[in-house]
Amino acid sequence: MSEKLFTVGKIVNTHGIRGELKIVPHTDFADERFAKGSKLVFFDPQKETRLAVTVQSAREHKKMFIVKFQSFDHINDVEKYKGWLLKVEEQYLGDLEDDEFYYHEIIGCKVITDEGEELGTISEILSPGANDVWVVERESGKPVLIPYIDDVVLEVDVEEKRVKVSLMEGLLD
Repeated sequence: MSEKLFTVGKIVNTHGIRGELKIVPHTDFADERFAKGSKLVFFDPQKETRLAVTVQSAREHKKMFIVKFQSFDHINDVEKYKGWLLKVEEQYLGDLEDDEFYYHEIIGCKVITDEGEELGTISEILSPGANDVWVVERESGKPVLIPYIDDVVLEVDVEEKRVKVSLMEGLLD
């Protein structure tokens, strides 16, 4: 079980009585991740218990996904998984285009301005609308919200865990 796992969602509740689960997606590829036949892993963050599962069906519902997994046909089968994470094994990660990244590649990157000043470290990725926003934690002061747009994010080096940005006026308030 040394395969690396990456979080693609969180199980927040059951849905109905037929064993469906409400999932909050933590991925830009939800349609692909929750596609019929997709191999995922239930992961208990407290006990680090793992359970391999296969998607039987899924549909989007109010910014969440209602997912039914094979062999889980009743609410009693899935109730205990509320609060667990949904993960994918590294072998199932697809190749991305040059300007696309997985969340786990971005979180933890150091952010440096085009003037060489170290801004902080990316702690999370928000998806409020048209483009993602990267949250940069600083040693002092409030976090900086960096919109993931070409004018701001100049360079991303996932190998070196470094992101170069150009700060637009008003980003550092």
